Amino acid sequence: MCYHVNQSSLDFDEDFKVTVPEYFVKDGTDRYHLNGFAHPKLWVIASDEPGELQQMEWGLIPFWVKNAEQAADIANKTLNAKSETVFELPSFRAAIKQRRCIIPVSGFYEWRHFKSKTYPYFIYPENSKVYLLAGLWEEWTDKETGEIRKTCSILTTAANGMMDQIHNTKKRMPLILDSVGAGEWLNSGLVKEEIESLMSPLEASKMKAHTISRLVTSRTENSNVAEVAAKEEYEELPELLP
Repeated sequence: MCYHVNQSSLDFDEDFKVTVPEYFVKDGTDRYHLNGFAHPKLWVIASDEPGELQQMEWGLIPFWVKNAEQAADIANKTLNAKSETVFELPSFRAAIKQRRCIIPVSGFYEWRHFKSKTYPYFIYPENSKVYLLAGLWEEWTDKETGEIRKTCSILTTAANGMMDQIHNTKKRMPLILDSVGAGEWLNSGLVKEEIESLMSPLEASKMKAHTISRLVTSRTENSNVAEVAAKEEYEELPELLP
């Protein structure tokens, strides 16, 4: 799955054109560790404004949700959407057809289980400047207040050879697209078969990963700092196989 991301330094490759709004430049908010269950606002490139950065809450709220209480409940369950079932589930089946988005990240965090302990990893691009994660978005209106909220979800797929070793319980990973695939993903005119053709795990050779400290899971210390992604080794932990 993918519940923890880093959006601290979004520097896009030249072949993926993105217009950066003024408030993005002025935004001094640190984004070293964004926890999905806190429902932060993510930087997103969506099909309604392709090529433009905008912000959306993490945790998709379908348009048919009736009230704020139901919205809060469902948002905790829609941080991710499985690519294998996204066309079937009521929460996602409308969005996947026409409301797709890209969530650019500097990297993401995942945990490896080994001998009854868990070890955190930071996973980041091998050659590109950012990962372009495939997502969905929705617009929901609170009928009591009139507030309009844009929300999003990150798609996941089966793990590749590297992520299979790191996320070795669920064996999942976010759906990561290259620049060409990301551009196609934002095309709202795609049919189901064309969308499904983009849902393949990124090759492990395009990914890097290293273990980090357990600061990322601390309940007493601030984990939203640059040090959260710094490498920390564990002698007892076997290295990942190539």
